Amino acid sequence: MSVNYLWRWFGTALCFFLFGFFSFLVWAILFPVIAVFLGEGVAKKRRSRHLMHWVLRRYIGIMRTLGLLSYEVESGERLNRPGRLIVANHPSLIDVVFLLSLTRNATCIVKPTLLRNPFMRIPIRAVGYVYADDPKKLMEVCEEELREGSSLIIFPEGTRTTPGQPVKFQRGAANIALKSGAKILPVRIDCTPTTLTKQEKWYQIPPKRVLFRLQVGDDIDPCEQGDSDKRTIAARNLTAYLEQYFLASQSGAKR
Repeated sequence: MSVNYLWRWFGTALCFFLFGFFSFLVWAILFPVIAVFLGEGVAKKRRSRHLMHWVLRRYIGIMRTLGLLSYEVESGERLNRPGRLIVANHPSLIDVVFLLSLTRNATCIVKPTLLRNPFMRIPIRAVGYVYADDPKKLMEVCEEELREGSSLIIFPEGTRTTPGQPVKFQRGAANIALKSGAKILPVRIDCTPTTLTKQEKWYQIPPKRVLFRLQVGDDIDPCEQGDSDKRTIAARNLTAYLEQYFLASQSGAKR
């Protein structure tokens, strides 16, 4: 077992600890003090997300400094166009950390069960991430966020991508895009070698430093690609189009 491997194992453990520690420090202790200066309503939510964006950029920087990962971003400036539905594949647990660190006014859909996690509950509520048990209510909240100019991050697979397998999307993202009329911004994420997949525990670190590549595509018009007056058919067509888009980019990345 090499010194480099032991260092990256230690660095990984440290970063998992820091994630929980800083979640508590920033959001439970410091944020209530800062919050009085952030205004109210939409302005407060936007400024809180800018703070999350800043914190996660520092967190990614720590992981890079420790030699755990490196990353490349193509056309990353597109992520800060307002009111976009950011659709991405999901090869690793920290994909959302990357996207939030690159997008200043971003929200995402989280499982309501995460509100029972003491480290996650505080930032989820402080930043106004989307959660709802009722699908209809969830759709309404997503539509409102997009109308306000927020970027909404969605992983249409519903879980992390299985390495070596083609993506298979659910229709939730397509339905949100069609109902809201928001442009879809596709983001292809590649992670080499794999790390923090659904099959890998945090301590099962890869044999070498991980390279993340994020390729941000052009806007996709959901109505144009859905191409039907019936919502169910349009959602099916749009979902199929997105799957083919990511399959094509996946094939290109392998060449």
